[in-house]
Formats: sequence, structure tokens, C-alpha cells
Amino acid sequence: MAFPPRFLEELRDRVSLAGVIGRRVKLQRRGRSHVGLCPFHNEKTPSFNVIDEKGFYHCFGCGAHGDAIEFVRRTEGLSFVEAVERLAGEAGLPVPQADPAERERFEREAKLRDPLESAARWFEQQLRAPGAATARRYIEGRGLRGETIARFRLGYAPASRTALKEALLKEGHAEAALVEAGLLRQPDDGGATYDYFRDRIMFPIADARGRVIGFGARAMGDAQPKYLNSPETPLFRKGRTLYNLAIAREASRGAGAVIAVEGYMDVIALAEAGIEHAVAPLGTALTEEQMQVLWRLVPEPHLCFDGDNAGVRAALRAAERALPLLKPGHSFRFVMLPEGEDPDSLVRKSGRPAFDAALGQALPLAELLWRATRAAHPADTPERQAAFEAAVKAIPARIEDPTVRDYYERWIYEKLREGKFQARQRPWSAKPRQWQAPSRGHAFTPTGPLRKLPSLADTRSRRERSVMALVLAHPALLAHVDETLGDIEFSRPELDRLRHAVLEAAARFPALDSETLRRHLSDNNLAGIADGLLPAATFRPQVFRPDAELDEVWRQFAETASMLRQETLVTVELRQEETALAEAMNEQTLRRFLAVKRQASEAAGTTLEPGRKD
Repeated sequence: MAFPPRFLEELRDRVSLAGVIGRRVKLQRRGRSHVGLCPFHNEKTPSFNVIDEKGFYHCFGCGAHGDAIEFVRRTEGLSFVEAVERLAGEAGLPVPQADPAERERFEREAKLRDPLESAARWFEQQLRAPGAATARRYIEGRGLRGETIARFRLGYAPASRTALKEALLKEGHAEAALVEAGLLRQPDDGGATYDYFRDRIMFPIADARGRVIGFGARAMGDAQPKYLNSPETPLFRKGRTLYNLAIAREASRGAGAVIAVEGYMDVIALAEAGIEHAVAPLGTALTEEQMQVLWRLVPEPHLCFDGDNAGVRAALRAAERALPLLKPGHSFRFVMLPEGEDPDSLVRKSGRPAFDAALGQALPLAELLWRATRAAHPADTPERQAAFEAAVKAIPARIEDPTVRDYYERWIYEKLREGKFQARQRPWSAKPRQWQAPSRGHAFTPTGPLRKLPSLADTRSRRERSVMALVLAHPALLAHVDETLGDIEFSRPELDRLRHAVLEAAARFPALDSETLRRHLSDNNLAGIADGLLPAATFRPQVFRPDAELDEVWRQFAETASMLRQETLVTVELRQEETALAEAMNEQTLRRFLAVKRQASEAAGTTLEPGRKD
């Protein structure tokens, strides 16, 4: 069977070669590649190299060479078709039927790659030529090192109308191919072709495997537009391409993150600061296709926008566009930089710590939309408050995934409920600059000490025991809640150890049952802790028993896990407000403190325990 070439290209782009090979070969990172002992011959010194960015492996000892498909075929004894089907299943790609038209398109695209690569080399050479002094001064003014310029292959297109055309024709490239590749422009009147890019700094744009598919170009003076991209070609589709994808794809595996910024220079400046897992759209808002590409790298990419009004608008457009696409475990976090800053200016002025600090304050998508809706609907009258509530309740309707939509609805309901509860608290005097303590129900007075808050430790411990008991009683639940369980912060070390062991068992044994889980915990000396959570079957509530409905088990787990997350947030917030109150005791800090204290008291409610009958 002959697979369409475009399908094979996408398959190679989607799978991680280092990930595929790493299942059989212990690899170590070495620069831009990985090395290990060759699986195809006996050796004691590693000579097996995996170049993930380029999509191939090579052994300098025995000469073995190939891509992910070839590696699976050789190591697992599969045919080419079987290896493709295996990898396609892992990548979530449907296997297509052979299509002659698709093959013709692939061959057409292949003819454009050589001219584009030749153009990239020529632009690099021109940056070093005497006529590129202005371009070099601009690049030097941005503080870029020589190795960075070489790594990103920055170049210069001379002001000449036909310099590139003449150089590439002399190399033997066909003029028609240069036009189709977007390097030459054909006038509408059929006149002589001329260079598409002139007097601009050139940024080669590569595909996921590092092959040049187009260019971005920055004007030097007042020419408009300031940035010019290659026209749409069989290889270059602006809406599905991300700048620096090949480098960031590899770097994201080590960082566990990827950052989408707004411009080429932002990407390059972050790389200079040691952040290589950054990409950028090509001068437009993120498209749905680009969002899907980001999700193939990490489940929650960071979207970073400039600290101005345009950046805020771009963030909201991205959030609105992402809503229908959300799926369990996949979303975005939004990084808003300080006023007037972009990633390039921020790291050049304040270094990487300033950018890392901004990353640490990234907002979840839901929180961004909540704040934006609140800002658009001032709640200073009952009517405006009702308008805000209607607007924020309409957000989940755009989410197509029913599970994510349901959780958004719950989250918004809780946020609205908390706001209404806090709005009912009116313990303050109307006199300016004065306040009075509530007559009852609060321990604070202007001169008296602050009474110690009730601890949430006991309540939290019960809930932690409850979620662990649920997964111990129903290991099948782990297929649905493993990520949630991994995100919970356990206060008791023994439960945290038990949690890690349970998640390890779920990863090692796909069809995990109670007996296998029990054996795994015994091997890790944790069976006694597990037994302590479910002391006697006769005293267990129905949800902990083997015949319980899994839907009810899932509901109980989700509710308890949600309470634990809320407790964590409330506890952190309570400490912050307590510190603020100690530093500045006034009406405003006291009001915030009492509101959070009330939330903490509500959080310390009852919870279901495996050893209780109620």
C-alpha cells in the first residue's frame, strides 16, 4: 500500500522521534541531539545519534539510518505498513487511502524546497556584504549575539530589483519554481518577474522538521508594511505555521511548556535569554490550526501578549477563539506583560527573571474571560450586575466538549455565589475614615488581639483520605482521574507517597484491577497505609463498595477533589490577607480578611469518610 506523501510528512512531524526511540534506547541529551548505545549492533561507547529536530537517527558505528517509521519497523519486526499504522494510532492520525492527486501535490511541493533553501543561504551571505551595513547595525542594536544570528539564519535582501533572481537562476533553479515558491513576483501585465523581498532583514520560516518553507521580512526604514511574509504557496500556509516550531518542539519536551509570543524578535530575544520553547504566529492572531499545533506540544501552552491595549485585545481574541476547541486537560494560560513591555524589551532591560515572574502570574483562560466580562459590565447597579451575570453565564455555551462545558458552568456558578455572599456583608459604618467592629460573630476589635482561626487540617485530612480511598476501592476510576489526582497537593506525606505509587501503577498497568494494585503497593511497602483507609467493608458507605455505580463514584471523587483545590486556594489567600492585615490594619484590609475567613469556615464542612456510616 502506498500512503499519500503528505500523510507521511504529517506523521513524521507529529511523532517525537526521541520519544519513540527512547522507549527502547536510553538516550542522553547532547547539544541539539540525543545519543545512546546503538540497538542494531553491540557497542560500549555511544555512537547512536537521534536528531529529533531533523527527524532522523544515525549510528556512526554501523551506519544505521532512518526515521521513526524505519526504527519501529526494524526494532519490532513490522512491515512498513504495520509500522505506519502503529505510529499513526499513537499520534491520533487516521490512516488514509492512497491518492494519486495527493502524491502529485507532494512532488510539486518537493520541487520548491531547494529554491527556498538556496534563497535562505543567499540572504545569509548578503547580511555579511558591504551593502548590508544598515541591517547589521539594526541587528546589533537589538543586542543579538553572532551565534544567535547564525542559529536563526537571519539574512538581508538587497534593495536591488533582481539580485536574488539572478543569483538563483545562475544556480540552475527554474524561474517558474521561484515564482511558485514566493521568491519572485509576476506582474499582472505579464512583464518580467522581480524579487518579492527587497531592502529587508530576512527571517527564514521553517516547518516542524526545520526545512525552510517561507520568509518573514522586516523593513529598514519607513516602508510599509513593516513586516512582510511570503505569499501563500503550496508549502507555506500562514494560518497553520508557527515561527521557530522546529526548535521549540524539541525544547518544549525538556521544559514541559511552550510559549506563544507575538513577533519574531520576541522569539529570538527569549532564546538569547535561554528560553528556547517559544514560537510566534506570523503577524496575525492565533488561528484554530495553530492552537491545535500548540496542543500537540503541551496540554496548556502559555500565550504571551504585549503590555498594551492591543495586547489585551489580542489575548481576548485568542481566548474567544479557543473556547469552542477546549477539551479535557487542554487549555491555555495567558501572560500579560507590564505596561509598555513586550518579551523582547522586557528580557533586554530586566533579564530572564522578570519574564519568569510574568509567567508565574499567568491567568487560566476561564479567569481571563471572567475578568474581561466583569470589566465590560460594571456592577454598580442591580441592572448592570444582572447584565454581567447574564454575560458570564453565556460563556460556557460556546464550548463544544460537554465535560469541559459542565465544569465551566459549575466554576462560574461558584464564582457568582461567592460574589453574592460577599456582597451581603455590610459590617461597616458609613462615616468616612471610621469603622466599627460587627456586634457579634467576629473576633476582631480595634484594640483587642486577633483570635486564632479554626484550622482546616482535620477537614482536609478527611478529604484527602476520601479521594485516595475511592481510587483504592475502584482502580478503574484512575483512567478518568489520574491527572486530577496528580494535581492535588496532599498535606500528609504518607498519603502523598501512596498517591505517587497508585499513579505509577496506573501508568504501568493499563487494565489495573484491585489485585494488581494491591500487589504493587505491597512491593512498595504501602499496603498498610492503604488498608488503613478502608478498615472494614461493613462500615463503608455504598460509594466505597465494589458494586457501587461508577458514575456515583466519579461524582463523589470530583466533588471532593474540587473541595480540596478550593481549600488550597482559600488557605493561601487567607495567609496573604492575614499578613496584609498585620502590616496595615484598616477598614479595607479587615473587610478582605473577614470575607476570606468566612470562606475558610465554609470550606471546613463535612466530607464522606470510608469508615463512617453517615
